[in-house]
Amino acid sequence: MADPFCRAPHRRSPGLRLIRKWLAAGVLEEGQLIETEQGTPQGAVISPLLANIYLHYVYDLWVHRWRQRCVTGGMIVVRYADDTIVGFEHRHEAEQFLADLKARLARFGLTLHPDKTRLIEFGRQAIASRRARGLGKPESFDFLGFTHFCATRRDGSGYVLGRKPVRKRMRAKLREIKGRLQAMRHDGIERQGRWLAQVLRGWLAYYAVPMSAAAITAFRHHMIERWMRVLRGRSQRSRRSLAWSRMKRIAERYLPHPRILHPWPEQRFLVNIRGKSPVR
Repeated sequence: MADPFCRAPHRRSPGLRLIRKWLAAGVLEEGQLIETEQGTPQGAVISPLLANIYLHYVYDLWVHRWRQRCVTGGMIVVRYADDTIVGFEHRHEAEQFLADLKARLARFGLTLHPDKTRLIEFGRQAIASRRARGLGKPESFDFLGFTHFCATRRDGSGYVLGRKPVRKRMRAKLREIKGRLQAMRHDGIERQGRWLAQVLRGWLAYYAVPMSAAAITAFRHHMIERWMRVLRGRSQRSRRSLAWSRMKRIAERYLPHPRILHPWPEQRFLVNIRGKSPVR
């Protein structure tokens, strides 16, 4: 009778062979083939998947072991692709983690981005602590398209994590909208309005989070302004006849009014864990 625990003969994995071919395939940019000499090809469809697999072993598992060995206070880790935010209760642990992380990444030929890597004072105690030392507001940071900042609730009941769209991304999106509107300026208000409504709904579906009401309202207003400039530029008659009052009526017909679409982070967190402690 054959031993059920004997090892099967080694065979070359077809998945690994396919990955090697992907890594060596290169990328087409404007009709030119750019060969990949090292790492995953920039812009290839396989790159995000391979990067996440690689970072799971280089970063995620290492962070989990580091937390078990070195952390005495609270610690929270969020990673999305190659962007990560790590929060600590104690400053000395944050400083030690940063030094150890640099050494860990260096072993694999990786480095932290010098302009995007910062150690800042942030969180529930940051506002009072900095005020007691005569300092200004806590620094903010950008992550996943949002600027995160320390704030208090309107009724003064306590700390809240503030989020609003990154200003640079808002400006870039408005430039993109303006360029598309100029390209379709003779397509008629009906078609332009339907397209803008689709763009606005998609943008709000991501950015309409608590504390971002002023930003998303301003985004809609700037969108209407750019739409009006394009319509006015079609002819001298359009420039004379299209006043702001009429433009607002046109916008009311097509563009939805911004409203908060997402719950507070702690509410979503409670739903995910169903009132129980998360698994560490």
